[in-house]
Amino acid sequence: MSWSERFGSREPSGGNGAAARTSTRTGGSGLASAVNGVRPLRSRMLDYDHSLLWVVVALLGLGVVMVYSASIAMPDSPKYASYRDWAFLVRQLIFVLMGAAVGVASFRIPISTWDKYAPKLFLISLVALVIVLIPHIGKGVNGARRWIPLGITNMQPSEIMKLAVTIYAANYTVRKQEYMHSFAKGFLPMAVAVGLVGMLLLLEPDMGAFMVIAAIAMGVLFLGGVNGKLFGGLVATAVGTFTLLVWASPWRRERIFAYLDPWDDRYAQGKAYQLTHSLIAFGRGEWFGVGLGGSVEKLNYLPEAHTDFILAVIGEELGFVGVLVVILMFYWIVRRSFEIGRQALALDRTFAGLVAKGVGIWFGAQTFINMGVNLGLLPTKGLTLPLVSYGGSGILLNCVAIAVLMRVDYENRVLMRGGKV
Repeated sequence: MSWSERFGSREPSGGNGAAARTSTRTGGSGLASAVNGVRPLRSRMLDYDHSLLWVVVALLGLGVVMVYSASIAMPDSPKYASYRDWAFLVRQLIFVLMGAAVGVASFRIPISTWDKYAPKLFLISLVALVIVLIPHIGKGVNGARRWIPLGITNMQPSEIMKLAVTIYAANYTVRKQEYMHSFAKGFLPMAVAVGLVGMLLLLEPDMGAFMVIAAIAMGVLFLGGVNGKLFGGLVATAVGTFTLLVWASPWRRERIFAYLDPWDDRYAQGKAYQLTHSLIAFGRGEWFGVGLGGSVEKLNYLPEAHTDFILAVIGEELGFVGVLVVILMFYWIVRRSFEIGRQALALDRTFAGLVAKGVGIWFGAQTFINMGVNLGLLPTKGLTLPLVSYGGSGILLNCVAIAVLMRVDYENRVLMRGGKV
């Protein structure tokens, strides 16, 4: 039976018939679709942000390639003499696959569940920061005790705390919204919590992670509407605390002096050794680099070339253009984080919006510090480049953070379609 025979009508003549077909095909008029007996097709809106996903995949892929390139000569060093030249490549691939699997699982968790368990996740992360300091449990490397051995790999509690503080700060801001202008009830409890985290991190020591966590907490509180004067006091307190920590620590002071004049004979072979070789790597790379695999500085001249200073290897092998592409990809992640957060807030989803923006602050702050250190803009800090540097805990938690961000975006799109989350 034809369409006209079934409904006893004929298609209007002229352009109206084409308009009716277009309206029905695109779901533009629900009433017309119901009258005509045609079921509206699904909205053309995508389920998730494809561009964000592909940028993350590109950074993970770049990380695998550059970790292999940066670590291929490490077995020539006595410290890694027992390693094969592909050892770090295999491990990084495993970390990326694990991160992808955990990320997919995390994406399936509703944002309301993260909100519900935010305080418990924060407490668990706090306990992990205490455990890592216990002798014979926490593992020390280069004088820092930051890892808990888990047999096949090591877990770094500070990476878990970055995710935990992002979620907890958003949860706290929503719960204490009416007290955000109060010092005792709104500002002080969060300041004490962040101060406790900072104390534990400085005992490791891991000042770089503390700076990122403090930036996340302060940023989420600011976006959540904390009183301007209180926020100014928080910033002043944070700056004063970091200044005092640097001044009270002789080796930190020496690192600052080395940063200010890395080519001085007193520092070039000491505290500024990494920085000088990083700058040499960028200088050799010029505009387009010396070619993939052609780095000289990775030949055991530049320490930690596969972790903290992987951007220097990228600069040497891929040049200014390669570094610029990496910067633009991280810019896209941060931009999309804030856009997704703004959309969530417009949909009256305060917790989800603050979490999304918190993830953007996390990636933005850590990327800025890592790149600043590599380029000599900031004093040396032990921070990796998210999604790119070698490391199991970092890759795993970065993937979870991206999954949570994409879940916020997914729920935004469901609500904008008229669905429920």
